[in-house]
Amino acid sequence: MEQLKHSPLRTRQDMIDAALAIIRPTVKYLTPGKARLMLSATGAHYDEGIAGMEGFSRVLFGIIALLAGGVPEAEPLWAEWREGIIHGVDPAHEEYWGDIGPFDQRMVEMATYGLGMALAPRRFFHELPESARDNLYRWLNQINRYDMPRNNWKFFRVMVNVGFLMVGRAADEAMLEADLAELETHYTRDGWYFDAPTQRDYYTIWAFHYFSLIYAKVMAQRDPERCERFRERARMMLPRFACWFDAEGRALPYGRSLTYRFAQSDFFAACALAQVQAPGLGYGEIKGLLLRNLRAWLALPIFDREGILTVGYGYPNLVASEGYNAPGSPYWGMKVFMALALPEDHPFWQAEEAPYAPPERFCDEQVRLLLTRDEKNRQVIAFTAGNHATEHMHEDEKYEKFAYSTKFAFSVIKEASTLGKGAFDSMLAVKRVGKDLWHGRSGCDTFSVTEEKVVFTWRPMEGVTIDTELIPVTGLWHVRRHVIHAGCAIEAAEAAFAVCRDRAGDRLCDRVRTACEAEGTAAIAHGPFGTSCIYGLKGYGGAQIVYPEPNTNLLEPRTVLPTLKCTLQPGVTELVCAVYAAEDDDKPKTIPEEVLRYAE
Repeated sequence: MEQLKHSPLRTRQDMIDAALAIIRPTVKYLTPGKARLMLSATGAHYDEGIAGMEGFSRVLFGIIALLAGGVPEAEPLWAEWREGIIHGVDPAHEEYWGDIGPFDQRMVEMATYGLGMALAPRRFFHELPESARDNLYRWLNQINRYDMPRNNWKFFRVMVNVGFLMVGRAADEAMLEADLAELETHYTRDGWYFDAPTQRDYYTIWAFHYFSLIYAKVMAQRDPERCERFRERARMMLPRFACWFDAEGRALPYGRSLTYRFAQSDFFAACALAQVQAPGLGYGEIKGLLLRNLRAWLALPIFDREGILTVGYGYPNLVASEGYNAPGSPYWGMKVFMALALPEDHPFWQAEEAPYAPPERFCDEQVRLLLTRDEKNRQVIAFTAGNHATEHMHEDEKYEKFAYSTKFAFSVIKEASTLGKGAFDSMLAVKRVGKDLWHGRSGCDTFSVTEEKVVFTWRPMEGVTIDTELIPVTGLWHVRRHVIHAGCAIEAAEAAFAVCRDRAGDRLCDRVRTACEAEGTAAIAHGPFGTSCIYGLKGYGGAQIVYPEPNTNLLEPRTVLPTLKCTLQPGVTELVCAVYAAEDDDKPKTIPEEVLRYAE
């Protein structure tokens, strides 16, 4: 996908070209009846037939955007997917998508078809043969008969019933109203919705805001009061969510489902579609946030050699995936192309792309994040406590790290028997002396997140309680202070951010490497891939460079991890360390006085 890496991605046509370049390689993987997309041999917790239907449906997000925007280059692709829809909803066809049941994965994918009927009713529905229209309606209407999770899934059924209304078919309006009322219970304040009280992540954007703004776009005449409420919440969210992005367009790697990648900026596409702007965030700034994020993603090796999106984050990687990440799942990111439903002469496309600089420090109490950045906005670092999840894979790593960085990303555990296999970046890990597994944070007893610091009490293992403070000092430095109450002798290891170890140079036999140093109570990694350092200010016994297992980090397959270590006897011990993280090869000459004072 070299053409995507070098695309300027400045104009509507550039974005059209990008969407087409992502969709076209998938065509050869359509089944003979065109109703499924079979991309790989990897699996999910649902069967291959459903996974193939999922991939087909998620690519369709991009095609719908192109249809709604009247893009002629989409016609050959629509011809393929149109045939697939006709066969997929036909009970007599061998590629029929099947009857659904309660809590069925196909409910998620039905939202795509509701969206298609809502935004492109003529092309997506009325131009289908009469039998296909009837079959599509019958197949989608199953969603009104079965139970589903009481979370963001409710919006998928909302989209189906809204689609019915837009094409003149009978909707279950009582169910529609009940679902919208249920979704209201997930709203807190300041623009934030949540699936669960302790799980706060991108799903506020990907499901609640995205589909509520589609609703606001198409239901403004029928339901003006609710539509304006959805728009107002999006206006509140705009400056808050913009804090998750740095000047390069990179968004915070945090929480689950990160394999959806450039879905990170689909909120901005939905804002443009629903004509939502906020003070300081007009169309130019919104356009910049969307396009910079997409440019950042398309520069990474996220496609295979045939141009197929892979499961992973910064590169193909199943280690960090969830059980619901099937081969076609990453194409949920195609929702970002919904801005293409707007014509070329729309003010969004006519606006000049503009930078946006959030405050250097912003505490968002609702999502329990203290977001900081350096003065040039080249890196966002978020400190968090109180977010916890237990349903999917690697959730301690995805929600419980001390700090998350747009530059360095985080790592996941392969096995907790050694520091290298555990890859405990941005974490204090402990174990009993001479035995046991390493344990990091997994939940908090108490926590507080303010603009000054993040404070929490946690119990990584039986007999050990830790009071921790995370204190951002400047955009590049932060301090961690722990008071450890141990009922037994323990080993402790504390790490900074993981840094790319090396890459091939201009010639494959050359290596561009990160320089590593570990001396006394300082561990430093610096070079062309960035700088990560950790300095023991109080209580640590030594330093080392840990070489994590390959493919544990989300962005870099091979990393190094500056780490401090100590052995603690039973009783109360205080540990204080300082962490420095920079975009460039920028090894600090000294530790600033404002950092050192925290060791007093």
